[in-house]
Amino acid sequence: MRYFIAGTDTDSGKTLVASSLLYLASKQGSTLGVKPIASGCEPTSEGLRNSDALALMAQSNVKLAYERVNPFAFKPAIAPHIAAKQVGVTLNADLVTAHLKTLPFDEVDFALVEGAGGWRLPLNHALRVQGKLNPQAFLSTVAIDLQLPVILVVGVKLGCLNHALLTQEAIQADGVKIAGWVANCVDPDMQVTDENLLALTALMDAPCLGVIPHLTECSSQNAAQYLDLTKLALGQG
Repeated sequence: MRYFIAGTDTDSGKTLVASSLLYLASKQGSTLGVKPIASGCEPTSEGLRNSDALALMAQSNVKLAYERVNPFAFKPAIAPHIAAKQVGVTLNADLVTAHLKTLPFDEVDFALVEGAGGWRLPLNHALRVQGKLNPQAFLSTVAIDLQLPVILVVGVKLGCLNHALLTQEAIQADGVKIAGWVANCVDPDMQVTDENLLALTALMDAPCLGVIPHLTECSSQNAAQYLDLTKLALGQG
């Protein structure tokens, strides 16, 4: 099973959900999580390292070199297409797809590709070609080309209903299946949370894999107790 982890926005909790799902799946078989594009990486003696990619590696029992998990790593914590241009790196959907095709997904029981930002993340500045959106300029094209079912992470905060519905509509319009969604309560001060969760359940067309409350101790193990992998069978990839 292979899935693409998409979020309704930056900081929706994609990595927390992805690492928690890997933690659960590791109890049943082989797992691999990768994050092909990451900004905000820290310089180390071994090169740039991203905390999200490292979190996925920690919960994957199939071990790969860091560069295979996160081949496009950028130091500035800015949009990847801007970061790539600043350092003279070519970035497009075909390059990301080609790299993912070198990974041993077919040998793994449960694999996740974590995106960056939201569904329509730009990869380079060639956003339009002859007046039309350029598919090579967006990370969503990778999920489309590889036909990866999506697990959508909804950051539950003010505005999440609009963000979730629009993201769902964009994914479905691209011909990609949503296998499930997770509500991640990122705002501890949000009002009428239960009412918003009821609305989300009515709006979403895929099974809810769980609702993660705002955690004071945020870890894969803590978040995993709120998730149910068996519900993915309804939208299995």
